[in-house]
Amino acid sequence: MGRDGNTGDSEEGSLAIDTNRLLIESHFPPPTYVHYNSLPPVVTVAQNFDSLGFAADHPGRSRSDTYYVNKDTVLRTHTSAHQADIFRENASEGYTISADVYRRDAIDRSHYPVFHQMEGARMWDRKKIPSKGIAAAVWDDLRRLPKHGAIVEDSNPTVDSERNPQQVKYHSLDEVEALATHLKRTLERVVEDLFSKARQASTVSGTADPGFEDPLRMRWVEAFFPFTSPSWELEVFWQGDWLEILGCGIVKQDLPINAGVPDQVGWAFGMGLERVAMLLFSIPDIRLFWSQDKRFLSQFSTVERISRFSPFSKHPACYKDLAFWLGSSSSRAGGLKSNAQDFHENDLMEIVREIGGDLVEDVALVDQFSHPASGRKSLCYRINYRSLERTLRNEEANTLHEGIRDKLKKKLHVELR
Repeated sequence: MGRDGNTGDSEEGSLAIDTNRLLIESHFPPPTYVHYNSLPPVVTVAQNFDSLGFAADHPGRSRSDTYYVNKDTVLRTHTSAHQADIFRENASEGYTISADVYRRDAIDRSHYPVFHQMEGARMWDRKKIPSKGIAAAVWDDLRRLPKHGAIVEDSNPTVDSERNPQQVKYHSLDEVEALATHLKRTLERVVEDLFSKARQASTVSGTADPGFEDPLRMRWVEAFFPFTSPSWELEVFWQGDWLEILGCGIVKQDLPINAGVPDQVGWAFGMGLERVAMLLFSIPDIRLFWSQDKRFLSQFSTVERISRFSPFSKHPACYKDLAFWLGSSSSRAGGLKSNAQDFHENDLMEIVREIGGDLVEDVALVDQFSHPASGRKSLCYRINYRSLERTLRNEEANTLHEGIRDKLKKKLHVELR
C-alpha cells in the first residue's frame, strides 16, 4: 500500500504495513470476501458522517478534527466512509477495505495526520436463507472456521440492555449470539496469526520476551461505536500490557436499510495498520513509516514475513518552549462564547506540522495558568525537535521555532510571551 492508499508497487517504507495487510486479508478469502485497496480518499460529508449515523454535533465533524476540502467534501477520516456504498453495491457476502485516512491530531510518536486503516464486514441475507434462518446459517458457517490455540477471556454477556444493547427491533437474541460468536472467532484467528508470527520473528532475532512460548492471551471488552451494537474491542496481552488491537460489532441495521439491502445482517471490524505494525515489529516512532532512511527501509524489503525492527542510533533532541496568552474572546481564555478565533489545540498542531514537518517528534502542554485579575489564560507547550535521520543543529531548530511562533500569532491571534 503506497502513501496514496493504493496497492501495487509498494514503497519500501510501507512494506511493514503491507505485510500486516496481506496476512489479515489471507483470513478473508474470495469469493466470500472482496478486497478494496484503491478507493479514492476524497469523500462527501454524507459518506463520511451522515451514512454512518454521526450526530450533527459529533466532534468528529469539527474542522479542528477533520480536513475539509470544501463544505461538502472531506479527506476521509475512516475507511467506513465507503461502507454504505459497498453495502449498496452488494457484490459479495463480505469485504475488506484498506486505505489511508486523515485526521487532525496530536503530535507524538504514535500519531500522524495520515495513517492506514483496515476494516471488514461479513453479511448474511435473509432472502437467501429463509428456511433455516440467519442464526442457523451463521452457526453452520462458524463450524467451518478453523479453531485456534489462544486463551480468550470473555466475561461479559453478549448483550446488556444499558451498556451494550441488542438491536431488538431487527435481531433476535439467537441471531446476535451467532453473529457475535462468528465475529469473535474470525478475529481471534487473525490476531493469533499476526502475533504468532511476531513471536517467531523475535525468536529469530534473539529478542524473545519471557513467556513467548505460552499461548497468546486475548480478552474481549465492551465498547461503543456509532455504527455497531453490541460492540467490542479485542485486547492482547503483549510484552506485559493489555493492548487494544481492534474494534468491532454487529452492524447497525440502519446502514444496510439506508443502502437498499434491508434484509442483510452481519458484523464489521476496523483496526489501524500502523498501530498493529508498531506493536508487531517493535517500531518506536510512527514517523519511521514515512522515513527515507536506508537503515530503516532495508529492514523491510519484503512483505513475505514479519521481522523485528533493529534500532539504530537515536539522534539528540532539541527542546523549545512555546508560551502565549489566548485572546480574551476565546472560550478557552474565559470568554463568554467561542468565535472564529477560538483556540483549539489541533490548530496549533497543524501549524507545527506545517512548519516543522517530521523534524518535530512531539508537542506537549507543560504549563497553564489563568491571570487572577483579568482571567486570561496562558498556555505553554514544549516542542521536541528531533530528526530520525541526522543530528539537528540548534540553529535549524531556532529557525523552525521562530516560524511557528510567527504563524501562530498571525493565524490564531495569540499574544506570545
